[in-house]
Amino acid sequence: MKAQFGMIGLGTMGRNLVLNIADHGFAACGYDRNEEQAQRLIAEAGSRPVTVATSSEDLLNQLQTPKIVMLLVPAGKVVDLIIEELLPNLEKGDILIDGGNSHYVDTQRRFDILKDSGVHFIGMGVSGGESGARFGPSMMPGGNKQSYEQVKEILEAIAARYNGEPCVAYMGNGAAGHYIKMVHNGIEYAIMQMISEVYGLLKKMGLSNEALHDLFSAWNEGELQSFLVEITARIFKTKDPETGNDLVDMILDRAQQKGTGLWTSQSALELSVPTPTIDVSVTQRYLSALKEDRVQLAPLYQHTYTPDVDLEVLKNDCKNALHFGCIMAYAQGLSLLAAASQAHQYAIDIPTVIKVWRAGCIIRSALLNQLYEAYEKDANLKTVIGSDLFVPLLTETRKGLVNFLKSSMDVGLPAAALASALYYFDAYVQERLPANLIQAQRDYFGAHTYERIDQPGSFHTDWNV
Repeated sequence: MKAQFGMIGLGTMGRNLVLNIADHGFAACGYDRNEEQAQRLIAEAGSRPVTVATSSEDLLNQLQTPKIVMLLVPAGKVVDLIIEELLPNLEKGDILIDGGNSHYVDTQRRFDILKDSGVHFIGMGVSGGESGARFGPSMMPGGNKQSYEQVKEILEAIAARYNGEPCVAYMGNGAAGHYIKMVHNGIEYAIMQMISEVYGLLKKMGLSNEALHDLFSAWNEGELQSFLVEITARIFKTKDPETGNDLVDMILDRAQQKGTGLWTSQSALELSVPTPTIDVSVTQRYLSALKEDRVQLAPLYQHTYTPDVDLEVLKNDCKNALHFGCIMAYAQGLSLLAAASQAHQYAIDIPTVIKVWRAGCIIRSALLNQLYEAYEKDANLKTVIGSDLFVPLLTETRKGLVNFLKSSMDVGLPAAALASALYYFDAYVQERLPANLIQAQRDYFGAHTYERIDQPGSFHTDWNV
């Protein structure tokens, strides 16, 4: 019997997805130029309906028609090379799925090139890491609805589930799937940065890793329940096998990245959508990379003031600060998705995106249930800041964020992401901002004109008279 699904790229994600597919009764065939990866798949597959191919042509020969081939390879030129290699042996109706973290611009280009060939092309974001791939990821496929319908049965079978619903759905036209995954990663950057800022202050104030483990574990039982809070609690309890110390204390404070946060910020700037919490989270990773500079500069600026803080009050402020900040991170990301959908004709349905994120993915959280409710209640909702479900919550938690930022500034600890969340909110809810002065300045030096509050039209003043 020929395989129903083909996989090119048998690294951690590809191999585990193949095993997941086979667990659900679908015969799968994998191919990787690294023979060791192929043999590892066979060893782990056991009696499951899994085979391996010796070449891309052999892979296609082992697949039933229409052929479904998924690529889980490094983003960029490699994807183009594999598509070029496969195309001569593909027929009308066959389906290619790029499941890597490809830039949405590349995905749209590939979609446009292939759309008249008769070969279906799906750009699909996949979130959940190794465990998600093996036991149920969150998946965000985009392309056209007809293509998705042909792979829907398999994708729904292997997806994570929330209240019985599969965390996969058709996301929209063209590159919508990879765009949504990019924004997902931007939100992920923001939440991770805010968690680290809360950790930094609590650590500075003397909380042990054991106490931090207990605190984050408790938070994960309430409104802050999320995958990232859950793993943070576990991290604080992990020991370094080499030294016996807490492992988190042995890790160099230099955060790395693969570019999806940067892409999110770039797209937001191009679309004139403010995403300051995502933007500054990318910047803070760049700053963390300046380790040698920081080591040299630190002795020159010593913050001697340590406020007299009630730790229990501080813990509550930190909880509220993180809650508020997470809402702002999601709000910014969802606003960007709405703008991109309109600009690129993706036809993204925001409630569907939220549903797909509720399990399997890295940014899954209890908060997504409230976000889903808000968008379901008001189909025209522009931002959750305006939802009556969030107004009282944001009003209350803002106080804790302000207190948190005061304490952070007192001890000289940067909390740029959480500060940006506050300033984003405060700017969004101000009836009048001091931007009128900026327009006056622009008109003064560049005759760029300005609008008036009392009559329509554009105006210019000779300010030197």
